[in-house]
Amino acid sequence: MEPYTGLISVFARLGLLAVGGVLSVLPEMQHQSVEVHHWVTAREFTALFALAQSAPGPNMMVVTLLGGHVAGVPGALVASTAFILPPCALGFVIGRVWQRLRGRSWLQPVQAGLSAVTVGLVAAAALLLCEQAGDSIPALAVVAVSALLLMRTRLHPLWVLAGGAALGAAGII
Repeated sequence: MEPYTGLISVFARLGLLAVGGVLSVLPEMQHQSVEVHHWVTAREFTALFALAQSAPGPNMMVVTLLGGHVAGVPGALVASTAFILPPCALGFVIGRVWQRLRGRSWLQPVQAGLSAVTVGLVAAAALLLCEQAGDSIPALAVVAVSALLLMRTRLHPLWVLAGGAALGAAGII
């Protein structure tokens, strides 16, 4: 029962904090998975995150992969449910209250503040992933070129992922 209670404890809390998606809680997810529970190494965490991002579907697939790594298919189901169910219930309740409060003057500044916090949380996740990926000059170059390509072009992210995978397979990074 231990791996399941750990998965529920970690992912239920993270699910409630994941304002804007899983990227906003990625640093804490990495901390819990690597340093607190020792479910994976830092490199394994980064690899699971990259695999989750390359798969179609929601960006929370890393939760499913971590749960599966810890306790197989039941662990994947437990982690996913723990991550999704609490925020869905909370979102339902808040959505109903939000509708009643619509039009209040203080509501727009609250939304602006939440947006700013979300951007900060996502930026923290990006920095965490850069630290894990950038342990050599070639790896840092790939991080920088990938970021520039994604920001400056309309290149599909899967092409950038494929390029990184090819460089890794060739032993360049």
